[in-house]
Amino acid sequence: MTADSPLGGRLDDDDYPAYTMGRAAEMLGTTPGFLRAIGEARLITPLRSEGGHRRYSRYQLRIAARARELVDRGTPVEAACRIVILEDQLEEARRINAEYRRTEKQESDGSGSGSA
Repeated sequence: MTADSPLGGRLDDDDYPAYTMGRAAEMLGTTPGFLRAIGEARLITPLRSEGGHRRYSRYQLRIAARARELVDRGTPVEAACRIVILEDQLEEARRINAEYRRTEKQESDGSGSGSA
């Protein structure tokens, strides 16, 4: 496969929906029903192939794996999905906060604030 091929670079893309429901369930060690359940709980929304089949990305599989860990520990599916969503939101907020702090520091270091 070359970089000019239709899949060039896509297989390295975490958001590319490369996995069928069956393959995704197999990789997670779960059932297609579990994937449907977390889809209904709006944790992940798989893309659809032209034939209407669900397709999952690596990013979605990581999220599904985290939900499965919680469910395996006895957390109900809906609660596990909510926890994963909140964890993801918290991580994003932390990333934004760190970026904001870096920008603030760069601006204060570069501004030459030498007040007397």
